[in-house]
Amino acid sequence: MLRFLVRRSLGAIVIILLISAITFFLFFALPSEPAQLACGKNCGPDAIALINKNLGLDEPVPVQYWHYLVGIFAGRDFEVGHCPAPCFGYSFTNSQPVWETIMDRYPTTLSLAVGGAAVFLIIGVSIGMIAAAKRGTFTDKFFSSLSLIGNSLQIYFVGVIALWLLVDTWGLIDRPEYTPITENPAKWFSGLLLPWLVLSIIFIANYSRMTRSQMVEQLSEEHVRTARAKGMSGRTVFFRYAWRGAIAPIITIVGIDLGSLFGGAMITEFTFTLHGLGRLAVESVTEKDLPMLMGVMLFSCTAIVIANIIVDALYAVIDPRVRLA
Repeated sequence: MLRFLVRRSLGAIVIILLISAITFFLFFALPSEPAQLACGKNCGPDAIALINKNLGLDEPVPVQYWHYLVGIFAGRDFEVGHCPAPCFGYSFTNSQPVWETIMDRYPTTLSLAVGGAAVFLIIGVSIGMIAAAKRGTFTDKFFSSLSLIGNSLQIYFVGVIALWLLVDTWGLIDRPEYTPITENPAKWFSGLLLPWLVLSIIFIANYSRMTRSQMVEQLSEEHVRTARAKGMSGRTVFFRYAWRGAIAPIITIVGIDLGSLFGGAMITEFTFTLHGLGRLAVESVTEKDLPMLMGVMLFSCTAIVIANIIVDALYAVIDPRVRLA
């Protein structure tokens, strides 16, 4: 396990460095100058030259990239002052430290993504298990039909309809807003309940079908038939043998879907006016704010890579047949 974690961590570092380099150098391929973006439209040559000097933009691009990487771990000195580690620079649009802005926004996205994942795993896997247990019955066909409908829906469409019906018309759910869980857990839950449900709709459809397929396959395996032949109860066979074999591939797919979950969270944030990292990323692209875009990209990439490593480790814990080495 330790060798696996070390190997995956080294690979993760390479991936993060590649993403940061590609993002950084692609930005400088844009026709606009970074100093011009930071200064605005009504900015003279002297002001642009001063910004280039203050932000280190007058150096060669590879040198700028190296200073950027060093600043993340050791801090960085600008003409305007010292930026403590982790230093991702200052925003071009509001001159605020990038790291502070990310720390202010990430709890919203984290709450949205983790809550949405919990909802679609609990509901999707449960529906799939019920459909597999009732294979060939009306219940199985009903859930299969619902999964096809859910898979064809889009977050921005369902979000607007749900907001109109459940919040504005019927008043069944509080209007979505983010409240830190440390301040008011009940308000945190009620404020994100609707975004969780909307974000998880497509994933519920996928995971219900996947769980049903895996469970049906496991129920036909030889070790499951042997357990039945030994006189074990149907409940024991279903949960102890079939369920354990079916859940391992599902956990692997969760790791793959983390990127899609972040993309879904981005759309959900716009739909419900939540200020998270997804919304911040889109704003940074629109405003061509390199430091902010780089910070969000690296932070998100690191979180997804770490989550994938954890998922792979859990796969081996759940299924002893897997050998990570």
